[in-house]
Amino acid sequence: MTTPAETPRATTPDADVAVAALRGAGLRVTAPRRAVLTWLAGHPHSTADSVGAGVRAELGTISVQAVYDVLAACVDAGLVRRIEPAGHPARFERRVADNHHHVVCRRCGATSDVDCVVGAAPCLAPSDAHGFAVDEAEVVFWGLCPACQEAPRP
Repeated sequence: MTTPAETPRATTPDADVAVAALRGAGLRVTAPRRAVLTWLAGHPHSTADSVGAGVRAELGTISVQAVYDVLAACVDAGLVRRIEPAGHPARFERRVADNHHHVVCRRCGATSDVDCVVGAAPCLAPSDAHGFAVDEAEVVFWGLCPACQEAPRP
């Protein structure tokens, strides 16, 4: 009898990329890890709840704790980026190791990537770093998404 982690799954390009990424990061390839990375490839800026729902649709079952554990392991390994817009649940994406930022809707929390317009890492040179060795900067643009601009104010 095979466990869900051992059950063979149909392979897709995103799943193949997920497997290669896990192996490249030195992580064991399991069905939950592969499913989470594959889901995030098609659904950037997902909350842990939406990742869990998407993965459950593929695997049939996965605990909430397992989803959080997989996300934490992937963040620690540099395979997933966690963003935490103020007042909204944490979101996760596969786009890592580049200098991009986000635009977030104040009303519904919709999130999109915004590429840096002036170079590879211009935000890493603060006027005074106070002795910190800065290795990352986050810029979040806030506003209303097109859908919320059209919707009547609650």
